[in-house]
Amino acid sequence: MNTENTKPAIVWSLWGAALLLLCVVFRDSLIEMATTWTNVEEYSHGFFIPIITIYLLWVRRGELVLVQGFKASLPGIIIICLGLILFILGGLATIKTMEQYAFLVVLTGMFGSAFGLRGLRVGAIPLLFLVFMVPFPSFILNNLSSKLQLISSWLGVEFIRACDIMVYLEGNVIDLGSYKLQVVDACSGLRYLFPLASLAFLCAYLFKGPFWQKLLIFLSSMPLTIFMNSFRIGVIGVLVDNWGTEMAEGFLHDFEGWAVFLLCMFLLFIEMWVFSRISGRKLAMGELVQIPEEWSHTARRDIVPILNKSVFAVLLLLCIGAGASEVFKGREDIIPARKAFLTFPTTLGSWQGRNDYLTQFYLNELKLTDYVIVNFIQPETRNSVNFYSAYYQSQRKGAVVHSPRSCIPGDGWQISSFEQREFTDLQLDGQALQVNRAIIQKGESRQLVYFWFQQRGRMITNEYMVKWYLFYDAITMNRTDGALIRLVTPVDKVEDIAVADKRLHLFLKDLLPELPAYLPGKIIEPVYSALPG
Repeated sequence: MNTENTKPAIVWSLWGAALLLLCVVFRDSLIEMATTWTNVEEYSHGFFIPIITIYLLWVRRGELVLVQGFKASLPGIIIICLGLILFILGGLATIKTMEQYAFLVVLTGMFGSAFGLRGLRVGAIPLLFLVFMVPFPSFILNNLSSKLQLISSWLGVEFIRACDIMVYLEGNVIDLGSYKLQVVDACSGLRYLFPLASLAFLCAYLFKGPFWQKLLIFLSSMPLTIFMNSFRIGVIGVLVDNWGTEMAEGFLHDFEGWAVFLLCMFLLFIEMWVFSRISGRKLAMGELVQIPEEWSHTARRDIVPILNKSVFAVLLLLCIGAGASEVFKGREDIIPARKAFLTFPTTLGSWQGRNDYLTQFYLNELKLTDYVIVNFIQPETRNSVNFYSAYYQSQRKGAVVHSPRSCIPGDGWQISSFEQREFTDLQLDGQALQVNRAIIQKGESRQLVYFWFQQRGRMITNEYMVKWYLFYDAITMNRTDGALIRLVTPVDKVEDIAVADKRLHLFLKDLLPELPAYLPGKIIEPVYSALPG
């Protein structure tokens, strides 16, 4: 085939077919990503990200030239191969976030295959901008949200106190005396942070200034979001103290959110204006972010359609990816046999227990398969221990173990001490017991908490290692089942914390022999596969 005389329609049809095939291969991941944009307010800006990227590439199309030789496309082909490997690993572990990032890598590789290294240099930042459309995994989102809640609550309370109003803070609960305000997930600031970070990245790209200024413009989006969200919480607290809880509800609450976001944007532009003055350029507000003139001059030249034979290699690789995706789609978890928590004993040694239950709201949030809550008490000593375990037969599609570190700050509790401990005299599945040990406080009340993650025969105390082994075992064992075990005992005002430690230690001696029947280890017999759906 004479590549010089190939009709433009054929060239564009081949690359269009490659792009369409890419979307077919990653269709499930793209659909889930779009669903998140629709249902999760933190990512409602996601629809605009690809549109902005397309516009930025279109403006600079005069700098793009379709390469002809396969050698010039080789870097792009290598990137596609890396992206497809990431996609295959994500498919084996059914981690949609990994598949979504793999989509961006393959898309970048296709761009490099078409336009070569020069094209990658031109399109690097617009393509990198697409990262902002991929939602974070839920466990990162939960951890980030809980930390931002506490920071925003503390700064908001400081603002309220500066207004000469008596206020008391318990974790994420702001106590104004006659009113109590809880800083929930929706008020953590993530709804500002992700859109503002995207906007700050775009502004930094289009801002004329040295790299360090561009970097500071982008990085300033997080402290700016935290500060302004805290200011909003403080203002709401002042309004509620004067005019009641109606000031924190309905239209006014939503309007305050929009107003604060617009104020964040204004402060971002003020920052860029200050940087322009420092650099000696006295730019007006309207000139801070604009398309460079040199882009406009080169944009008049359209891309000359040249057939690059590498497009056939791209199509072949994507067909292999499509075949792999169909194979992985039918892959099902191996689910080990276990006893249901419904049969868990309410008598352990000298401990007598009563079952407790979660409300439907928490069941919907946790998405667990099975759970048990038993409030145990020793009749002769009146010592009490709350035992809770949540079991997941499959931790795919958003159904994952929730760390107590993310949940404890709710309802005013604060973690005053946190460490890991190992008990060599206590064993589970033939291993010395390892637990997270936390002392939590709410006002004058104290509780001692032990918890760990029992995952396919492993005792894990780090939630990030839980995710790593979840990924590893999904590939090597085709299993993603796992559980959380948590023990809580109240600590009296005058009680030594060592006494509470001893209480939980004694309770564990009675508890651990019962757990293996309910929490499967590495050896699974018999086994069966999860039913579709």
